[in-house]
Amino acid sequence: MIAIYPGSFDPITLGHLDLIGRGSRLFERVIVAVLRNPNKMPLFSVEQRLDQIRLSTQHLPNVEVDSFDGLTVNYAQMRQAQVLIRGLRAVSDFEVELQMAHTNKTLSTQIETVFLATSNEYSFLSSSVVKEIARFGGSIDHLVPPHIALDIYQCYNQNSPMLNPISTEAIPPLKSISVEREA
Repeated sequence: MIAIYPGSFDPITLGHLDLIGRGSRLFERVIVAVLRNPNKMPLFSVEQRLDQIRLSTQHLPNVEVDSFDGLTVNYAQMRQAQVLIRGLRAVSDFEVELQMAHTNKTLSTQIETVFLATSNEYSFLSSSVVKEIARFGGSIDHLVPPHIALDIYQCYNQNSPMLNPISTEAIPPLKSISVEREA
Protein backbone atom coordinates (compact mmCIF):
# COMPACT_ATOMS: atom_id res chain seq x y z
CA MET A 1 0.00 0.00 0.00
CA ILE A 2 1.30 3.45 -0.95
CA ALA A 3 0.92 6.38 1.44
CA ILE A 4 1.42 10.08 0.77
CA TYR A 5 2.69 12.37 3.52
CA PRO A 6 1.93 15.85 2.14
CA GLY A 7 3.09 19.16 3.54
CA SER A 8 5.16 22.26 3.01
CA PHE A 9 8.07 21.00 5.18
CA ASP A 10 9.62 24.46 5.40
CA PRO A 11 11.73 23.20 7.10
CA ILE A 12 11.28 19.52 7.82
CA THR A 13 11.56 18.92 11.57
CA LEU A 14 12.43 15.96 13.76
CA GLY A 15 8.67 15.64 14.35
CA HIS A 16 8.05 15.24 10.61
CA LEU A 17 10.89 12.74 10.38
CA ASP A 18 9.45 10.76 13.29
CA LEU A 19 6.15 10.44 11.40
CA ILE A 20 7.92 9.50 8.17
CA GLY A 21 9.89 6.77 9.96
CA ARG A 22 6.78 5.39 11.64
CA GLY A 23 4.84 5.58 8.38
CA SER A 24 7.60 3.71 6.58
CA ARG A 25 7.06 0.79 8.97
CA LEU A 26 3.31 0.81 8.37
CA PHE A 27 3.20 1.11 4.57
CA GLU A 28 5.02 -0.49 1.64
CA ARG A 29 5.99 2.92 0.33
CA VAL A 30 5.72 6.46 1.70
CA ILE A 31 5.93 9.41 -0.64
CA VAL A 32 6.83 12.62 1.16
CA ALA A 33 5.15 15.18 -1.08
CA VAL A 34 6.15 18.83 -0.87
CA LEU A 35 3.27 21.09 -1.86
CA ARG A 36 4.17 23.92 -4.19
CA ASN A 37 2.00 26.64 -2.63
CA PRO A 38 2.16 29.96 -4.50
CA ASN A 39 0.39 31.73 -1.60
CA LYS A 40 3.24 31.13 0.86
CA MET A 41 6.62 32.81 1.15
CA PRO A 42 8.82 29.88 2.16
CA LEU A 43 12.24 30.08 3.75
CA PHE A 44 13.55 27.44 1.31
CA SER A 45 12.75 26.78 -2.34
CA VAL A 46 10.91 23.56 -3.20
CA GLU A 47 14.15 22.15 -4.65
CA GLN A 48 16.05 22.92 -1.43
CA ARG A 49 13.34 21.26 0.65
CA LEU A 50 13.36 18.18 -1.59
CA ASP A 51 17.14 17.89 -1.16
CA GLN A 52 16.89 18.40 2.62
CA ILE A 53 14.22 15.71 2.94
CA ARG A 54 16.08 13.26 0.69
CA LEU A 55 19.21 13.63 2.79
CA SER A 56 17.19 13.21 6.00
CA THR A 57 15.38 10.07 4.81
CA GLN A 58 18.12 8.34 2.81
CA HIS A 59 18.28 5.57 5.45
CA LEU A 60 14.64 4.62 4.72
CA PRO A 61 14.60 2.57 1.49
CA ASN A 62 10.82 2.71 1.02
CA VAL A 63 10.57 6.52 1.27
CA GLU A 64 10.41 8.65 -1.86
CA VAL A 65 10.45 12.45 -2.01
CA ASP A 66 8.49 14.41 -4.60
CA SER A 67 6.65 17.70 -5.08
CA PHE A 68 3.24 18.56 -6.48
CA ASP A 69 0.81 21.36 -7.31
CA GLY A 70 -2.91 21.41 -6.78
CA LEU A 71 -5.13 19.11 -4.77
CA THR A 72 -3.52 16.43 -2.65
CA VAL A 73 -6.16 13.84 -3.60
CA ASN A 74 -5.45 14.39 -7.31
CA TYR A 75 -1.75 13.87 -6.68
CA ALA A 76 -2.49 10.75 -4.60
CA GLN A 77 -4.63 9.32 -7.40
CA MET A 78 -1.91 10.06 -9.96
CA ARG A 79 0.63 8.21 -7.75
CA GLN A 80 -1.86 5.37 -7.11
CA ALA A 81 -1.73 5.96 -3.37
CA GLN A 82 -4.52 4.75 -1.10
CA VAL A 83 -3.61 6.64 2.08
CA LEU A 84 -2.78 10.15 3.22
CA ILE A 85 -0.71 10.37 6.41
CA ARG A 86 -1.40 13.30 8.73
CA GLY A 87 0.16 14.06 12.11
CA LEU A 88 -1.79 15.26 15.12
CA ARG A 89 -0.13 17.28 17.88
CA ALA A 90 -3.13 18.71 19.72
CA VAL A 91 -6.91 18.93 19.68
CA SER A 92 -6.68 22.05 17.51
CA ASP A 93 -4.84 19.99 14.85
CA PHE A 94 -7.57 17.37 15.00
CA GLU A 95 -10.33 19.83 14.14
CA VAL A 96 -8.49 21.17 11.08
CA GLU A 97 -7.26 17.75 9.95
CA LEU A 98 -10.68 16.11 10.37
CA GLN A 99 -12.29 18.82 8.23
CA MET A 100 -9.59 18.30 5.58
CA ALA A 101 -10.06 14.50 5.69
CA HIS A 102 -13.82 14.85 5.23
CA THR A 103 -13.32 17.29 2.37
CA ASN A 104 -10.82 14.95 0.70
CA LYS A 105 -13.30 12.08 1.08
CA THR A 106 -15.87 14.09 -0.91
CA LEU A 107 -13.26 14.45 -3.67
CA SER A 108 -12.17 10.80 -3.68
CA THR A 109 -13.78 7.93 -1.81
CA GLN A 110 -10.79 5.73 -2.69
CA ILE A 111 -8.30 7.58 -0.48
CA GLU A 112 -8.23 7.20 3.30
CA THR A 113 -6.62 9.55 5.78
CA VAL A 114 -4.59 7.95 8.57
CA PHE A 115 -3.85 10.12 11.59
CA LEU A 116 -0.67 9.44 13.56
CA ALA A 117 -0.35 10.98 17.00
CA THR A 118 2.88 12.91 17.32
CA SER A 119 5.43 11.42 19.70
CA ASN A 120 5.40 13.23 23.05
CA GLU A 121 8.80 14.83 22.59
CA TYR A 122 7.62 16.53 19.38
CA SER A 123 4.10 17.53 20.44
CA PHE A 124 5.03 21.25 20.53
CA LEU A 125 7.12 21.27 17.38
CA SER A 126 6.26 22.92 14.07
CA SER A 127 8.19 24.46 11.21
CA SER A 128 6.90 27.86 12.30
CA VAL A 129 8.29 27.36 15.81
CA VAL A 130 11.69 26.39 14.37
CA LYS A 131 11.82 29.50 12.16
CA GLU A 132 10.71 31.77 15.00
CA ILE A 133 13.39 30.48 17.35
CA ALA A 134 16.09 30.74 14.68
CA ARG A 135 14.98 34.23 13.61
CA PHE A 136 15.64 35.49 17.13
CA GLY A 137 18.98 33.73 17.50
CA GLY A 138 17.92 30.71 19.54
CA SER A 139 19.30 27.21 19.09
CA ILE A 140 17.31 24.86 16.87
CA ASP A 141 19.89 22.07 16.86
CA HIS A 142 17.58 19.84 18.91
CA LEU A 143 14.57 20.43 16.62
CA VAL A 144 15.87 19.65 13.12
CA PRO A 145 18.65 17.48 11.63
CA PRO A 146 22.12 19.10 11.74
CA HIS A 147 22.31 19.84 7.99
CA ILE A 148 18.97 21.61 8.09
CA ALA A 149 19.93 23.61 11.20
CA LEU A 150 22.98 24.87 9.29
CA ASP A 151 20.82 25.82 6.30
CA ILE A 152 18.44 27.74 8.57
CA TYR A 153 21.25 29.54 10.40
CA GLN A 154 22.66 30.56 7.01
CA CYS A 155 19.26 31.94 5.96
CA TYR A 156 19.22 34.14 9.04
CA ASN A 157 22.94 34.89 8.62
CA GLN A 158 23.79 33.46 12.01
CA ASN A 159 26.12 30.91 13.51
CA SER A 160 24.74 28.08 15.58
CA PRO A 161 24.04 29.32 19.12
CA MET A 162 25.51 26.00 20.24
CA LEU A 163 28.82 27.02 18.66
CA ASN A 164 28.62 30.54 20.12
CA PRO A 165 26.78 30.23 23.41
CA ILE A 166 25.47 33.44 24.87
CA SER A 167 27.20 34.30 28.10
CA THR A 168 25.05 35.57 30.88
CA GLU A 169 26.09 37.48 33.93
CA ALA A 170 25.50 35.62 37.12
CA ILE A 171 23.36 37.51 39.57
CA PRO A 172 24.56 37.06 43.15
CA PRO A 173 22.00 35.69 45.57
CA LEU A 174 20.21 38.14 47.81
CA LYS A 175 21.71 38.54 51.23
CA SER A 176 19.41 37.42 53.93
CA ILE A 177 18.04 40.22 55.99
CA SER A 178 17.68 39.46 59.63
CA VAL A 179 14.47 40.72 61.04
CA GLU A 180 13.99 40.98 64.73
CA ARG A 181 10.67 39.72 65.81
CA GLU A 182 8.71 41.67 68.34
CA ALA A 183 7.62 39.72 71.34
